[in-house]
Amino acid sequence: MSKHFETNSVRISPSKSSQREHSAPIYLTSSFTFDSAEEARATFADEIEGNIYSRYANPNSSDLIEKVCAAEGTEDGFATASGMAAMFGSIAALLQQGDHVLAARSLFGSTHQLLTRVFPKWGITSTYGDISDYLNWDKLVQPNTKMLFIETPSNPGLEIIDLEWAGKFAEAHNLILVVDNCFASPYLQQPAKWGAHIVTHSATKYIDGQGRVLGGLILGKANLMKEVHFFARHTGPSISPFNAWILAKSMETLGLRMDRHCSNALTVADYFEGNPEILAVKYPFLKSHPQYEIAKKQMSQGGGVITLDLKGGVQRAQRFIDKLQMISITANLGDSRSIVTHPASTTHSKLSVEERAQVGISDGLVRLSIGLEHYEDIILDVERAIDSSK
Repeated sequence: MSKHFETNSVRISPSKSSQREHSAPIYLTSSFTFDSAEEARATFADEIEGNIYSRYANPNSSDLIEKVCAAEGTEDGFATASGMAAMFGSIAALLQQGDHVLAARSLFGSTHQLLTRVFPKWGITSTYGDISDYLNWDKLVQPNTKMLFIETPSNPGLEIIDLEWAGKFAEAHNLILVVDNCFASPYLQQPAKWGAHIVTHSATKYIDGQGRVLGGLILGKANLMKEVHFFARHTGPSISPFNAWILAKSMETLGLRMDRHCSNALTVADYFEGNPEILAVKYPFLKSHPQYEIAKKQMSQGGGVITLDLKGGVQRAQRFIDKLQMISITANLGDSRSIVTHPASTTHSKLSVEERAQVGISDGLVRLSIGLEHYEDIILDVERAIDSSK
């Protein structure tokens, strides 16, 4: 294994079959055969390694996991059918009735629903801490707190949490630190280096990078991943072999794509900062970002997402979106194509006005996932839409 991300992403692959293929094949099989009853028994008993059933493991999911574990610096992993299956599994596999989660308030909308509506039905409670007040989170830790769950950069507010602080905080309070690393990708940030026990991804986003397939990843310490594997083996959130194959192939170009996403996003953010029709432009590597220094410390680049807070609230934001000619209107992100979303009316619409305000989602906020087009064309489309939506 190389010390370089790019080499591992390209060169880690399954053992060749008798066909001597150069590119990994797709293993579209639900189960795997044994040469004898004894081999079957020993494999089920974990005495020998081997594939049993694609709900447990498949050569394609194993290929994906090995690549991403190498990128993240984690010991083991499991690939799920979607990003939210990974978020759910990272909590459900490791906690039990009566446990408590301390979470950053700035979370993806569906993760918020898990913590506030799904897990309480099973006796798992949670408390939110504000990122602006993280130095006082000690008072939020309860005797039954078992997990610290954070997302950095956050979706969509692009708030940054100091991973060095989070690792030390989790260690001091004996908490499992779970970090949703979706917005950064393994190329820009590796939370395990700062003490994260579990790292999660919606692989649907930057790891796929072309808006084709769903997938999720739970990565982390081997002792914790043992619990995740048990949970997943018996509840069935496993990824399909085809989707795993797509994502494993996509890892080969992740570094190249992220370099372009990041350079485009910084250029676009810098261009529109100070525009009189925009209240605020937010991007982790703009010096105006409130956690700019933290972002520079733990991320190699600023990512591919920016936010624009347009004057005029909901109506202006919606007029702006409708005036865009090239940029796609969809709820995804991390695509090769630039994408716009209005979080207040879509991805975070289930949050109350007060809850959205607490995580920096104003009525006029639009999230732009900056794609791989030429940056001049992205700027032209956004500027034209700003001017024509007045």
